[in-house]
Amino acid sequence: MSSPPAYPGIRISGCWALGTESSNAGPLDRLLPPVGTGRSPRKRTTSQCKSEPPLLRTSKRTIYTAGRPPWYNEHGTQSKEAFAIGLGGGSASGKTTVARMIIEALDVPWVVLLSMDSFYKVLTQQQQEQAAHNNFNFDHPDAFDFDLIISTLKKLKQGRSVQVPIYDFTTHSRKKDWKTLYGANVIIFEGIMAFADKTLLELLDMKIFVDTDSDIRLVRRLRRDIGERGRDIEGVIKQYNKFVKPAFDQYIQPTMRLADIVVPRGSGNTVAIDLIVQHVHSQLEERKLRWDMAALASAHQCHPLPRTLSVLKSTPQVRGMHTIIRDKETSRDEFIFYSKRLMRLLIEHALSFLPFQDCVVQTPQGQNYAGKCYAGKQITGVSILRAGETMEPALRAVCKDVRIGTILIQTNQLTGEPELHYLRLPKDISDDHVILMDCTVSTGAAAMMAVRVLLDHDVPEAKIFLLSLLMAEMGVHSVAYAFPRVRIITTAVDKRVNDLFRIIPGIGNFGDRYFGTDAVPDGSDEEEVASTG
Repeated sequence: MSSPPAYPGIRISGCWALGTESSNAGPLDRLLPPVGTGRSPRKRTTSQCKSEPPLLRTSKRTIYTAGRPPWYNEHGTQSKEAFAIGLGGGSASGKTTVARMIIEALDVPWVVLLSMDSFYKVLTQQQQEQAAHNNFNFDHPDAFDFDLIISTLKKLKQGRSVQVPIYDFTTHSRKKDWKTLYGANVIIFEGIMAFADKTLLELLDMKIFVDTDSDIRLVRRLRRDIGERGRDIEGVIKQYNKFVKPAFDQYIQPTMRLADIVVPRGSGNTVAIDLIVQHVHSQLEERKLRWDMAALASAHQCHPLPRTLSVLKSTPQVRGMHTIIRDKETSRDEFIFYSKRLMRLLIEHALSFLPFQDCVVQTPQGQNYAGKCYAGKQITGVSILRAGETMEPALRAVCKDVRIGTILIQTNQLTGEPELHYLRLPKDISDDHVILMDCTVSTGAAAMMAVRVLLDHDVPEAKIFLLSLLMAEMGVHSVAYAFPRVRIITTAVDKRVNDLFRIIPGIGNFGDRYFGTDAVPDGSDEEEVASTG
């Protein structure tokens, strides 16, 4: 039998390790799949410089496939499933830190971090009392809702939205509100029992075990539970000796043999993390899920704007208002006044694309008039906070009894991905024509997520109208190709976005200029950054 390759500071599990450790079968064998020795060792991944990611091909299909969200391929159907990474290890071994380091080093869009801690079962009254006295075993497989974990991970891999519970460790209960996550190119699932279920294992494309010294784990757990979860030192040590340590020896450590990669020393092992990142990059290349922003921006300039785009006619009046609001010297009062005028024109222009049917009315003179009547059921406006809400008054001024909903999408500072933080939509909007409002769209990621939210609420794609005062060509192309039946309406389209994803020449931070708030320290455009994805 050959020896495993010698990587500094990292152990690669394969047929060698599994063969030598097969005699150490533990109590998890009932949950784990049979371990064979016939697998070939995993191929080593080639070195890849983060500053020089593989460029997109120049063919139109490849460019658009790489640039659109992970939910669709170039034919408008579900693309290949996301790449799922399982991250296991003992309590306080540094799994979450390793996961965040991997996300940062990957430097790819659309990454989701899913924690097993969110899926603790709802405790009975008796179990609640036991937990209050540190007498409930949270480190046992029965403490987790594996059915919900599996269904959630399956949906995420398919690009579908999921509702994830939020667990409160101070009260040992689920909070009333759940968090919404959307499909991604890469899913990182981390938890102490990440490898403790046969069905769950089959969903993981790569399995990593974080192996940290038990003394270090105990110190970290003490610091975390006392500082963050309101526990006392005596209770933490009691729980550790009674449940945590025995559970690690019985249920967690035996799963190390199932890992593709074992990472000693956790987050301190940068060599291991670099190798993991290289392997994931190669997998994303094979699945055509890589997205290089610079190449995409350049490629979009080579293609005509989509037919679903409608730009307000650039009359001298419209161009004059753009001149005022784009001028950095314009006062806030003037900026608001002329922005509102443009919004009113934009809304009026958008309404011309709604369906109308012939109808006849009688005038006060008793004569018939052959006119047009709105052929839809209801018009609903949905604003992407915060800038989108500035367009609501213009919509209300021209649409009587319009219903309004709001969506808050913010960029995760760790992953750089847009995340849904708040959602309030009117009931029964599936038959409505929806006016989706955001003042600036650069790369289009936030707009695409908002469209996806509407689709998840059964709003037909053809009934969604995306309105924005200013868009970049990249955002237009991304939204149009991801959702080819969404109507895109704006007052102007600028050619470029810069390295910070700001529209060039642009309008600046619309929200700050409109509301009179201070810009964020790096001077980035909140609305544009929220759209970078």
